[in-house]
Amino acid sequence: MRFKVVSEYNPAGDQQEAISGLADGINRGYKRQTLKGVTGSGKTYTMAKVIEEIQKPTLVLSHNKTLAAQLYREFQDFFPENAVEYFVSYYDYYQPEAYVAKQDLYIEKDSSINEEIDRLRLQATASLMERRDVIIVATVSCIYGLGNPVDYHDMRIVLSKNTEMEQRKLLSQLVSLQYERSTTTLERGNFRVRGDVIEIGLTYSRHALRLEFSGDTLERIRTIDPLTGNTVREHDEAFVYPAKFFVTPQARVESALTGIRAELDARYHELLDNKKIVEAERLKMRTEYDLEMLGEMGYCSGIENYSRYLSGRGKGERPGVLLDFFPQDFLAFVDESHVTIPQVGGMYEGDRARKLSLVEYGFRLPSALDNRPLVFNEFEKLLGTTIFVSATPSAY
Repeated sequence: MRFKVVSEYNPAGDQQEAISGLADGINRGYKRQTLKGVTGSGKTYTMAKVIEEIQKPTLVLSHNKTLAAQLYREFQDFFPENAVEYFVSYYDYYQPEAYVAKQDLYIEKDSSINEEIDRLRLQATASLMERRDVIIVATVSCIYGLGNPVDYHDMRIVLSKNTEMEQRKLLSQLVSLQYERSTTTLERGNFRVRGDVIEIGLTYSRHALRLEFSGDTLERIRTIDPLTGNTVREHDEAFVYPAKFFVTPQARVESALTGIRAELDARYHELLDNKKIVEAERLKMRTEYDLEMLGEMGYCSGIENYSRYLSGRGKGERPGVLLDFFPQDFLAFVDESHVTIPQVGGMYEGDRARKLSLVEYGFRLPSALDNRPLVFNEFEKLLGTTIFVSATPSAY
């Protein structure tokens, strides 16, 4: 489907010149342009008309949740027929894991996750997998590691009506995607089996998926309301995406366990050689527990700290982030860029300082340092065609 702006307004004043100029610049291959305008000058409408003109998947980057939510609502109004998505931090409360050496104080990670925002984040990436008419309004938290987009795509379950599909194999696949089996209520992130009917509480939708089998033949695929069971839509084909971003093929889990054990052994002896016995034993105990959980369940608390191994990255290699889920030709707007750009540039150092202390005192392996946000030059390289939007633009 094509992007189509729905509005009772037409471009006024300098808007048409700005729209035409920006679109022409993009078509000429300009990678960086600036849209200058004060608050209330109709910058969002101008951005919407450029998107309509260029017809490319679009990222709109904001520096805080409040402004992102406002932009999200405005773009939803302008593009009611297209996929306008919202991608911000899903924490209502977040206390990162830390160690304060001067006080010998370990602070365990503590957080409260907003389930609705988590759903919207997963819905955003699912939309990018299925269509091109997608606008994602995001905050700078999108430069944090998100898992491997190739794994996310390849591990999805493809469902086709009137095809053979062994039910037992399907249930096993759902578990590998981090869905949990339920014998009672159908909720987000679980599935239940009733005779020849399998119902899946999708994590990226308000609706559930009902699959009706005759033996091992999938006869009917329906989107349903999980509360009433009423049909929302019939499908000939449907996809089930992972319940969480950090999912890993089983073969990679096995190789990851080997890599983590090897690093643990080397780091353990390094700490002992430096007379850090307490740190060595602490690291061994914590990591071996995580290894046991990963081996048995495919998941553990703080799994993101092992993301280098689980995503198959090399030492120091950047993590996969939201921008990797976009096709290469995507368009980006950096809103309030005079604030947003410095914010992106400052996130890496603060994160690294905290993790260095955890590594030094035996709470984490050195590879945990690769669970990080992008550094600024990595962010720049991922941006393709970009328009900076600001009332007070300046060089950076």
